[in-house]
Amino acid sequence: MSSTTSKAAAPEAAAVVSRVAACIEYRGTAYRGWQRQQPGVRSVQEQVEKALSKVANHPVSTSCAGRTDAGVHASCQIIHFDSDAQRTPFNWFHGVNANLPADISLAWAHPVDPDFHARFSAMARRYRYVIYNDPVRPAHLAHEVTWNYRPLDVERMHEAAQALLGEHDFTAYRAVACQAKSPVKKVHHLRLIRFGQFIVLDIRANAFLHHMVRNIAGVLMQIGAGERPIDWAREVLEARSRREGGLTAPAFGLYLVDVTYPERFVLPRRYMGPHFLSGLNDLDD
Repeated sequence: MSSTTSKAAAPEAAAVVSRVAACIEYRGTAYRGWQRQQPGVRSVQEQVEKALSKVANHPVSTSCAGRTDAGVHASCQIIHFDSDAQRTPFNWFHGVNANLPADISLAWAHPVDPDFHARFSAMARRYRYVIYNDPVRPAHLAHEVTWNYRPLDVERMHEAAQALLGEHDFTAYRAVACQAKSPVKKVHHLRLIRFGQFIVLDIRANAFLHHMVRNIAGVLMQIGAGERPIDWAREVLEARSRREGGLTAPAFGLYLVDVTYPERFVLPRRYMGPHFLSGLNDLDD
């Protein structure tokens, strides 16, 4: 057999496909949410996949930990993708950031086992809802915080929020159009902290329903303003009807700040943010 024939008969070496996890932070103001939309509608996922595809030199699809809504931000959205491109974490980090718009950044990239899944491997998600509480409308951060001009009593808000801890049916705190199969979720912690003129609602749960955090924020702001009694948060919960809840708080005060995974994946850790609240980064879980 000739050498040419031998080469033709030899099976080609299969490309090695690797899975990579990455942390994405973004300002959601200009986007219709994380999830890829129809052509012409801007999404964070579309921008991230375009940048990844340029670095990988092939089309890349991503999965995320939580699909944030239009106008919602993230300081730590976790994604994963598969690629046969031979790139180091350093290559992914610098190459992707060079191809992203200024309001999206890749914070880190890390190789993971093939069984890692950004959504299904997650054990908990953590959000922060940021309220700017001052009589004067802020000229800065206007689309990154929710402004409330009424004096808000943080102690009342925090006390009311404790009724939502634990596992409950959160039907009254989810959007009417929510498509989750079950309204039962487990809230691990829920705190209200004043940080200068900011009030931060810090919440961690195994999973969240559509508009759940924003609806909780809406109820607690009414309680903080003295418009409703402290027990109202519990009464809304027990009613199990969205009609009993308050207004849905605006999207632009909301940040996805952390996702918890089993330790065996050894993912890098990053401070939770958002950046202008760096003094809260050491807050215990």
